[in-house]
Amino acid sequence: MNRPARSHSSGSLLDRVRVVLSHPSHPGNIGAAARAMKTMGLSRLTLVNPRRFPDDEAVARAAGAGDILAQAQVCTNLDAALADCMFAYAVSARHRNLGPPALQARQAAAEVLAKASTGEVALLFGNETAGLSNAEVQRCQCAIFIPANPEYTSLNLASAVQLLAYELRLAAFDSQPPVVTRAVPFASPAASHQDIERFHAHLERVMVSSGFLDPQQPKRLLPKLRRLFARAELERDEINILRGLLDAVEKQVAGAAAPDSTL
Repeated sequence: MNRPARSHSSGSLLDRVRVVLSHPSHPGNIGAAARAMKTMGLSRLTLVNPRRFPDDEAVARAAGAGDILAQAQVCTNLDAALADCMFAYAVSARHRNLGPPALQARQAAAEVLAKASTGEVALLFGNETAGLSNAEVQRCQCAIFIPANPEYTSLNLASAVQLLAYELRLAAFDSQPPVVTRAVPFASPAASHQDIERFHAHLERVMVSSGFLDPQQPKRLLPKLRRLFARAELERDEINILRGLLDAVEKQVAGAAAPDSTL
């Protein structure tokens, strides 16, 4: 399988991928496609004879990807949209007898980026109703299809853009894209061996004092509990919570066992 050239960064390769929407009829789909592109690091949008553009609905559906729309190139014909491209891929669910060879989206992603290392590459998407015509597909050197349910292969235009953009991002970063999150990790250090052993001793003591465990006939209860907590890979904070719970149970058991001082 072809791999992207190492001399180019992952971001620069994605910058060389042009998403071309041919004759889109709904401005909302243009905006949604721009949003799909931006979430995956693509920025080059080209429109061929859009029915309505610019349009407020496109801006609304872009949801923060207005910069993609603002710099979108609008062309009157496909040849202008593909100008200066080294390679063009037709994205279509239909396999054509006379069309170029077709690749599944995941297989194609690495090849697209390999081609991008040598120059501009285009991904061509068709009209929402009719898709790509045979003439449009034949303008491309390769076809890409999304392996959808064979009984229902129809995908919304923006959804198709999202899937291809996602596959390209995975391929660009060798399936490990950088992840940035504002969430604070909800974790504490792993419990030590001593912490775990003290917890099991505490647990056994409480089970015996509460009458839950008969120390003369323990059977397999203790090993099963050890296996359960081993699977949980307990953290220090979790051990503290469990031992706090056991302390509370111990106090209740001791209080119930104490003689009534009012008698």
